[in-house]
Amino acid sequence: MASCCDPRGCDRFFGKRFARRVAKRYRKRGLGKTELMMVDFLEAAGLDGASVLEVGGGVGELHVELLARGAEHAVNLELSPAYDEEAGRLLADRGLAGRVERRLHDIAVDPGAVEEVDVVVLNRVVCCYPDYERLLGAAAAHARRALVFSYPRRNALSRAIVSVQNAGFRLMGREFRVFTHPPEAMLGVLGEQGLEPRFAHAGLAWQVAGLSR
Repeated sequence: MASCCDPRGCDRFFGKRFARRVAKRYRKRGLGKTELMMVDFLEAAGLDGASVLEVGGGVGELHVELLARGAEHAVNLELSPAYDEEAGRLLADRGLAGRVERRLHDIAVDPGAVEEVDVVVLNRVVCCYPDYERLLGAAAAHARRALVFSYPRRNALSRAIVSVQNAGFRLMGREFRVFTHPPEAMLGVLGEQGLEPRFAHAGLAWQVAGLSR
């Protein structure tokens, strides 16, 4: 895979062992509640023959489900190459090999190298990216029809937890960091790109927002 990105520690934090654990859990239990809501939203928005862009899709369980529900093709952009082996196995298991393109690419840094698609997905990704404005702005500009993303709740408790986590990463000499960006500001970035909120869910840890044109 070609690369144009600074992984900022993601390639070390999200390694092959993590990828194997995620793939094993998906094979055993399927999608989690948050991911099911995201897929359901996009299916309601229309998936037949759709093109999908997933930013940070990991082993690809989300776009595998989207392809199974009618999407035609998917592109996955990643900052860590560690997921590729497990992702290939999942696609082969589901008979979907050849319908997903995987790239090491940061869409926020080089949005012009990525083509527009019908639907865009960002699951638990914005919390790993420091500049949410560039990331979400670029992602939204590539969505012809709809975009769905998940992000952590932002309150005093979650911000305290994140501060402790990041302090631990610094002590361990890791570059990777996590973030709790302001939800209203994130939705504002998407609104500037012409996307309007259609779905919202607030869970104990994760929130989901679905938007369309």
